[in-house]
Amino acid sequence: MKSYRKELALHLASRRAYLNITGDVRACLAESGIREGLALVNAMNITASVFVNDDEPGLHSDFEDWLERLAPEKPHEQYRHNGYEDNADAHLKRQIMGREVVLAVTEGRLDLGTWEQLVYGEYDGCRPKRVLVKIIGE
Repeated sequence: MKSYRKELALHLASRRAYLNITGDVRACLAESGIREGLALVNAMNITASVFVNDDEPGLHSDFEDWLERLAPEKPHEQYRHNGYEDNADAHLKRQIMGREVVLAVTEGRLDLGTWEQLVYGEYDGCRPKRVLVKIIGE
């Protein structure tokens, strides 16, 4: 069995954003040479997420509106976590949207359904972040 690991470096200019990373992960898969196995894609920060969904701007806006209703950024004083940083809402948003995904790799391709894309969700940006891509298989 082979193992491949790579960290993607990201730096989004806004506090919250969604970024399609499907192409980056496909490039990792091609680089790995693995044809059959599993790919783990993990947001290596506690205020970001990785999930599978449609990459469509209207849906991204819907995510933003929905998450802001569930865990509004302000007022910062509503959260006990806030004190050192003002990002308690980002931790909650990440918890809802998920930390990582595991995808099947078949015949050298990611097993994604119609319209499915890998999306990186940023909830406390404006600083460097990392995404781990770990692929195992043959």
